[in-house]
Amino acid sequence: MKTSELLGSTRRGFLTVTGAAAALALTGSLPEIERADAGATGRPDRRDPFTLGVASGDPLPDAVVIWTRLAPEPLAPFGGMDRRPVQVQWQVAEDEHFRRVVRHGTTQARPEASHSVHVDVRGLRPWRHYWYRFRVAGHYSPAGRTRTAPAYDASVPVMTMAFASCQAWWEGWYTAYADLARREHDVVFFLGDYIYEFGIDRGVRPHSNEDYVTRETVTLDEYRNRYASYKVDPDLQAAHASAPWVVTQDDHEVVNNWADEAHPSAPPAQFLVRRANAFRAYWEHMPLRLAQLPKGPDMQLYRRIRYGRLAEFSVLDTRQYRSDQAYGDGSKPPGPESLDPARTLTGDAQERWLLDGWTASRARWNVLAQQNALAQLDVKDGPEILVPMDTWDGYAASRARVLGGAYRRKVRNLVSIGGDLHRSVASDLKLDFADPDSPTVGSEFVGTSITSGLDGMDNDAGGLTLLRENPHIKFGNFQRGYVSCTITPRQWISDYRVVDRVTVPNGTVSTRAKLLVEDGRPGIQTV
Repeated sequence: MKTSELLGSTRRGFLTVTGAAAALALTGSLPEIERADAGATGRPDRRDPFTLGVASGDPLPDAVVIWTRLAPEPLAPFGGMDRRPVQVQWQVAEDEHFRRVVRHGTTQARPEASHSVHVDVRGLRPWRHYWYRFRVAGHYSPAGRTRTAPAYDASVPVMTMAFASCQAWWEGWYTAYADLARREHDVVFFLGDYIYEFGIDRGVRPHSNEDYVTRETVTLDEYRNRYASYKVDPDLQAAHASAPWVVTQDDHEVVNNWADEAHPSAPPAQFLVRRANAFRAYWEHMPLRLAQLPKGPDMQLYRRIRYGRLAEFSVLDTRQYRSDQAYGDGSKPPGPESLDPARTLTGDAQERWLLDGWTASRARWNVLAQQNALAQLDVKDGPEILVPMDTWDGYAASRARVLGGAYRRKVRNLVSIGGDLHRSVASDLKLDFADPDSPTVGSEFVGTSITSGLDGMDNDAGGLTLLRENPHIKFGNFQRGYVSCTITPRQWISDYRVVDRVTVPNGTVSTRAKLLVEDGRPGIQTV
């Protein structure tokens, strides 16, 4: 059977098993949600509907998405809302006191979207700060701060950004997010594992033995509940309210190490139902446009965000289109299966989109915002090589096409940012990782987790092995935190912010390392 026929057959099988219970996740449309003239419905409610905070995202020179979700009882079904639409007013202002309101309107929070609101605010000015808020039945939301992108042809002297990943709620407090919010970045990239789907016995936070934490998420209501349990956190809310976010998924937004339609937990048709549930809940809780609204088990996540002529960010999706993990996953020696040129991490269409975008780019910095480590990670001491099959190492030909394509196109200042590893790793990206004298194509900064993995330490045995066995790795650390970056036409500085302890509230945040990449000189330097 041809691949196209197999996929079509799987999709048909998927449609036969959905039924009414899954229909909400599978509609693929939200009638009238984008309209700003929707009539008022629903009844006044004395409860605060804004318990999950506000967020903004995907900035353009003239637009930004603003988000909230009405949930007066965030951990109750439907957030404690009646199952009918509610009118929501919104404002965008040039000042934090809302004396200079420049855009306003009304929309509807609809039950089929779990009463979430995604307003694509247009007609804004480039590279400007704005403040936004929502109002429902006399209740005002907290105010959020956002910033549009510069004009596409603008010369930008400096921008600041942060990136983060992996925020297991039960494994620690979000102290890193409190620090991120205070530093007022122009944009924040979140690179995957916003939630964790599996159940646990107990965590370090109060209430982490509750059913909504200990039960694995499979249904749409369970995924919605998991997002709500994370988003009630005040430090996460502060980080969202401090700057626009650009988000993408990794695996745990659905289930650990899933690959396209494959996961050992269920046959493909059943797994696609779970994927549809997960995607729907993800969109409902993220500041994403209608262009990212899932159509059943499919969601368009890869996209570009441009910051004038200074930086272009290619945001990847390395889950929906990948080949299944080689050799049954885990860490294995490279072999015919993992080296197979037919295998892909991105899918053919996304790979072409990436390389074509680099061909056309005129940006000073070309940034790959993706979920994992692009650099080779030999995790075993000694002459034998063991690499993780779930990272780019398990898709060596796919990596070679990407890095080789960048090298042949002479892509200027290639920088990869990633996550997933629960450790900080900064590397030179080599054309051939087996040859230390091979050309350096770009630079990579992998950030650690916000909380996943508990407190950690400055470096562990696995991190020391990585440094010994991989000469292209220039820095490693095994604490929790995030990465704050300052970008100018002449240099990129990554400030690795780490927390001494996340298993208690109010840990101490400090800079563990400042790493530099110079314009026209690929490779990591220490400041």
